[in-house]
Amino acid sequence: MKKTVAILFGGESSEYEVSCVSAANVAENLDKNLFEPILVGITKDGKWWIFGGSTDDLRNHIWQDKLALLTPAVISPCKAHHGLVKFDGANGSFEILRVDVAFPVLHGKNGEDGTMQGLLELAGIPYVGCNTYASAVSMDKAATKILCANANIPVVPFITAVDGCDVDSLVSESESKYGYPVFVKPANAGSSVGITKAKNRDELVKGIEIAFANDKKLLIEPNTVGREIEVAVCGNKKPFASVCGEIVPNSDFYDYETKYVSDAADCIAPADLEEKTAEEIRRLAVEVYKALGCSGFSRVDFFLTENGAYLNEINTIPGFTPISMYPKLMACVGITYSQLITKLLNLAEGIEE
Repeated sequence: MKKTVAILFGGESSEYEVSCVSAANVAENLDKNLFEPILVGITKDGKWWIFGGSTDDLRNHIWQDKLALLTPAVISPCKAHHGLVKFDGANGSFEILRVDVAFPVLHGKNGEDGTMQGLLELAGIPYVGCNTYASAVSMDKAATKILCANANIPVVPFITAVDGCDVDSLVSESESKYGYPVFVKPANAGSSVGITKAKNRDELVKGIEIAFANDKKLLIEPNTVGREIEVAVCGNKKPFASVCGEIVPNSDFYDYETKYVSDAADCIAPADLEEKTAEEIRRLAVEVYKALGCSGFSRVDFFLTENGAYLNEINTIPGFTPISMYPKLMACVGITYSQLITKLLNLAEGIEE
């Protein structure tokens, strides 16, 4: 019997568009001999719908306009339901739609940060990816670095601050420690949303404003000169690392525009690295994964400098767009897109090869 898979996409995050494209790819590559997909979309204003239309509508970001193909539904937190409550707006009735496993393809806030994971835990529905705790601490760049540094994993230095802080003092501290340029990042955001590279005091102040517009906490980091290396990690109790990949931004830095709009960056998989260096980065990627309590899958990003590799960040629901690095890296170790999705769904139910 086929298993019912709820593919959750969209959401109130600034990465809504990326989520829709990722979800379309996941739905298209799902092994239909094993799984029956249900597309569950969340609009930018937080409305939930079962969508019965084409994945092209997801890619073109018009799915929410196809009213005839939308049915209101929500995940029930009641374990007895183990699925979705599907509403009939015409007569006020509802039905329970059982879900065997969920695949949250929700990047960023309210999807990757533990909130959706918490709901699925309450519902008793197995789901792809990290648990509530690991999702939350991995989403918070400051928490990630504190935990990893405590595990003796090299991290890029940082200053952290919360909204309402003394901006003048923050600027002075940054200038004293790092000079210019520096990067200003929201602590809880993905896909480089809200990140700025500040080359002087005015740009730093503006960058702080932008970061706080995206989150209540920020980080300031020194400009780290090095190659951008990414590793895909997969597994529960026995995580393994893919080959290393390299991002060549071909821009000032690897921002949202470069990642998803202009497609200017070069994604090299596998990266051209000495075997000893590649093995050390792969080892570190698995150590990061373990230090944060991850399961399912994650992509771990490093800067490779002349002094060695330093953790940049981790993504617990990495992109599944046509240009995303995670599936490319897994393909390099012989795992096809469809096989990867099946593997992740099996891991969600505790099946580990």
